[in-house]
Amino acid sequence: MLDPELLERITARRAELDELEEELAKQLAEVRAERDELAVAEGVLERMSEQLAGERASAARTPGQVGRWADRR
Repeated sequence: MLDPELLERITARRAELDELEEELAKQLAEVRAERDELAVAEGVLERMSEQLAGERASAARTPGQVGRWADRR
């Protein structure tokens, strides 16, 4: 016959582990979501940096022009 005290301890431990699993799954989902957000931010930063570099290179090739406006002295 099964020891009722041991069975109770096993059941309690299983409940603790189920709760821990749920908590860890939630944390993992949050970590993955934040990592995805960082990847998007990194992509935006790369595109903006490339665009800015292109604008600077274009401005350097066009003397007398600042930004989009020609220097009309």
